[in-house]
Amino acid sequence: MTAPDADIAVLGGGLAGGLIALALQARRPDLRVLLIERDDRLGGNHVWSFFATDLDAAGTALVAPLITARWQGYTIRFPRYTRELGSSYNSVTSERFDAALRASLPEGAILTGTEVTAATPTSVTLADGRVLAVGGVIDARGAGTLPHLTGGWQKFVGQMIHTARPHGLERPVVMDATVEQLDGYRFVYCLPFGPDRVFVEDTYYADSPDLDVPLLRERIAAYCAAAGWTVAAVGGEETGVLPVVAGGDFAAFRAAVDEGVAQAGIRAGLFQPLTSYSLPDAVRFALSVAASGNLSGTGLLAASRAWGEAHWRKGAFYRMLTAMLFGAAAPADRYRVLQRFYGLDAKLIERFYAGGTTMTDKLRILTGKPPVPISAAIRAITGGVAFAPLGPVATDGAPA
Repeated sequence: MTAPDADIAVLGGGLAGGLIALALQARRPDLRVLLIERDDRLGGNHVWSFFATDLDAAGTALVAPLITARWQGYTIRFPRYTRELGSSYNSVTSERFDAALRASLPEGAILTGTEVTAATPTSVTLADGRVLAVGGVIDARGAGTLPHLTGGWQKFVGQMIHTARPHGLERPVVMDATVEQLDGYRFVYCLPFGPDRVFVEDTYYADSPDLDVPLLRERIAAYCAAAGWTVAAVGGEETGVLPVVAGGDFAAFRAAVDEGVAQAGIRAGLFQPLTSYSLPDAVRFALSVAASGNLSGTGLLAASRAWGEAHWRKGAFYRMLTAMLFGAAAPADRYRVLQRFYGLDAKLIERFYAGGTTMTDKLRILTGKPPVPISAAIRAITGGVAFAPLGPVATDGAPA
């Protein structure tokens, strides 16, 4: 009997696929894992960020080699207040992601510059005609579309800015919503990677996925000028259009996308419905794969389906909040919802991003003076507002 080309083939070297390969190497070094990526570099061109409280000890250990920068605390700015929170914040850049994976995985485990044209639970067909026989397949190539799901969009352009003089930021500004509110809820996100290097991202919670990159570049330049930063150079740029999910038919979604092969990442719906935040879910799923007792193609498919269904059920509260944000607030007033949320207890905010919102947290979020009209909120969460179907998705992850 001919030996397989690999025990597990992971399709897509973005965040979800790279973490699965890393987890398998750490927990199951006896397996031959093949990570296949169509581009020349793993991780694309992204910055992923997360709070230290998003991950348990195992998750923290898995991502530790990937972290480019750590900060103790971060800033939030809204028209009514500025707030400093103490949570530890971390960022991973694609450059570090690519280098760490190449250092961790054995020679021959990474195949870049290679397009996958077809896959079954036990085979992968490449664009050059080769057919690889494998023990199991996980498809983590990002989502071209999200059929049967509805909602809105989080879209952004981010640039790594090199300033002529020190910019003066000591900690991240995770949301600066004091900027003019355009095309939905708008905020600017700033990460100080060095005294004269800051990542600046212009982000929108919008009804349309249309992204005017030249316009957002102009707005980033204007934001830097208003902050007193002279731009010496732009070191890199990322763009993205991510789903923000208000509802949908998850069973129909899975039937349309999995095509009999295990799925991971955005294409599997594994992200926080309101924030599009994907790193914690990618870490958890990667560790669950590495701990699985059945890594055959059919075993991986069953496990990924069960994981996705459980994640969908767990996300019901966040989808309801998405419906309220997009359906009950006028686009220019959506910031009021986040302005109220970020005035709540810091631990509640941490649990929210980690996907661990408690029943007490939910009651606290929903009680008090509402930032939107009550009648509009009820209409939005009871189906009185029609949300757009989610079409093409441009990237597999981003800071939230």
